[in-house]
Amino acid sequence: MILERRLSAEECTSKLSHISDSLYVIGGKWKLPVIVALIEGSKRFNEIQRAVAGISARVLSSELKELELNGFVKRTVHANTPVVVEYEITAYADSLNPILDSLAAWGALHRDKLKNDR
Repeated sequence: MILERRLSAEECTSKLSHISDSLYVIGGKWKLPVIVALIEGSKRFNEIQRAVAGISARVLSSELKELELNGFVKRTVHANTPVVVEYEITAYADSLNPILDSLAAWGALHRDKLKNDR
């Protein structure tokens, strides 16, 4: 770990680069709420927008594109009339589970620490 032992400058730079990549993928206000909205199964754009309170269509569109680019969301176009587009989380998105569990546990500890320090 970065804070537990001395790392060489190269090791530290490499780890920080990986952490930055991770935070880019899951960071921001909307990415995790969009992923959570899709946990129960595939949804159309408007269904996702209703499930994620406060997100604009423009922002949702951008978030879905980024999540698709990073392999967390699959976009399926059904050639019906009218055309139907559905989004679903991928199996790769399951790789986030241990990370999110760790972040949630740390967040709870941090919140408790702040409460106790007051």
